[in-house]
Amino acid sequence: MMPRHLAIIMDGNGRWAKARDLSRSEGHKAGTEAAKAIVTQCRKLGIKHLTLYTFSKENWARPKDEIAQLFNLLTVFLKTELVNLCEQDIRLKILGELSEFPFGVKQVVAHTIKKTQHCSSMTLNLALNYSGRDELVRACRKMISSGLREDQVTVETLSDNLYTAGQPDPDLIIRTSGEKRLSNYLLFQAAYSELYFTDIYWPDFNSEELDKALAEFTKRQRRFGKIGEQV
Repeated sequence: MMPRHLAIIMDGNGRWAKARDLSRSEGHKAGTEAAKAIVTQCRKLGIKHLTLYTFSKENWARPKDEIAQLFNLLTVFLKTELVNLCEQDIRLKILGELSEFPFGVKQVVAHTIKKTQHCSSMTLNLALNYSGRDELVRACRKMISSGLREDQVTVETLSDNLYTAGQPDPDLIIRTSGEKRLSNYLLFQAAYSELYFTDIYWPDFNSEELDKALAEFTKRQRRFGKIGEQV
């Protein structure tokens, strides 16, 4: 029972670095390497949709030099991984508003999206400048501007106006580092997601840790309002 859509809140880079007397930038760099490995592993396992919480709207409150380092890591990641994404037939999509990002970052993101647009074996969603609440407000505004009548506003039409339109909701959401909250992540889409929390910091979340999470997922009974006997 492999999830069709796996979403991950990659948390703990800074604490991982602090525990090793390293800089936060070194923690983020290690986190980027962990992300590369997890993307490849998910592709091997046949997971069709993978969403990584990369940069939230709230992250703008961090020190400017750290934000610059995060943008640099994102740019390097996309430039160096473009060939791998194409070879693995992975399409890149962005969840979030990129207009506030530096011009160079937007260029690299747009180039990667264009080059991978016909890939179909897996979709990699990067949540960038993302907010679950803002996503819902954006969807409502889109429906209003399109002229939808009140009786046409449904769960389905709202879903069709989210960043994840056309993709299944996450079956499983993983959060690393011991925190146990969604932090404004995929609030609408997470309605029936299974949640998995681990104390492991993100840079140490490897294929073995992913296997543990997936093994736990297979033990869950997803009833969607039914009783166990019906499932």
